[in-house]
Amino acid sequence: MVNYKQVHCSVVVPLYNEAAVVNELYERLLKTMDKTGLTYELVFIDDGSSDNTLELLKEIAFDDGKVKVVELRQNFGQTPALAAGFDAAKGQVIISMDGDLQHAPEEIPDFLEKINAGYDVVSGWRKRRVDNLVMRKIPSRIANWVASKISGVDIHDFGTTFKAYKREVIDELNLYGEMHRFIPALLSRSGVKIIEIPIANIVRPKGSSNYGISRTFRVAFDFITLRFLLGYLTKPLHFFGKAAFYCILVSMLLSAYILFDKFMYHVPIFVAHAPLAGLAAVLLLVGLILISTGLIGEMLSRIYFESTNKKIYSIRKVHHRENLTAEKKND
Repeated sequence: MVNYKQVHCSVVVPLYNEAAVVNELYERLLKTMDKTGLTYELVFIDDGSSDNTLELLKEIAFDDGKVKVVELRQNFGQTPALAAGFDAAKGQVIISMDGDLQHAPEEIPDFLEKINAGYDVVSGWRKRRVDNLVMRKIPSRIANWVASKISGVDIHDFGTTFKAYKREVIDELNLYGEMHRFIPALLSRSGVKIIEIPIANIVRPKGSSNYGISRTFRVAFDFITLRFLLGYLTKPLHFFGKAAFYCILVSMLLSAYILFDKFMYHVPIFVAHAPLAGLAAVLLLVGLILISTGLIGEMLSRIYFESTNKKIYSIRKVHHRENLTAEKKND
């Protein structure tokens, strides 16, 4: 049995145009992780920053052998950046957090304590949010409630990146789209033990958020994806089949009514029931299309599970002390 008081720990932090806070973030992470007494690494992912975030990170990595900087070729977004960080991390425990100092590095030991208590996933909960009521708080509460009902995972805050994972559960995870916020829900299919702990919700100290109200619409589509992944990923025909069944059922009922009128009362179909006849034909066609879509989905599902692991990000280079030292010598 692994003693999680003595494991190697990885802290994964995606960054995009966070030059203003990079040095403070690093200093606070360093101080916090040194106090834990664990061996650790800090994995920073530069997600195509257009400011000097990457240069600052490379300077830090040159001075500190515990720092690894993953440079992505462009701005892929938070989910691919986290996926790149998870793949680069070597720790038996992985902690993910935002790089804008809205997550306090000093709270990391609270996550490690729960991992040591036997939980597989520890999720942060911004119990007292400091965001705008209309633009962030209310949409977030609705979104979290819906996500909890869809997934069956009883947590209050799916949106925060501040989480801790055991290595083995992350190894089973394939991220794509913008599904990073639903990692606990996706992992729940494997029967992992999940716990939620309160964390501070800090006002962003510098700069402005990269997220706006438009994210709400993307989250809505993610809910549909989440429901499909949790309930129908391995049986897509069941998903499309339900809709197909209802379409065909209504089509048959309408057809039965039209034929009954035709043969019992000699009502001309195209005079009295032309719209209904058209609707019945359309519903039948839609039902058949949905069944075909489900069968295609079944085949794609098989291909998905048997195909090669394609990444959702592209790495330009991984920077660490050894290669940065070699580069400086060659200059």
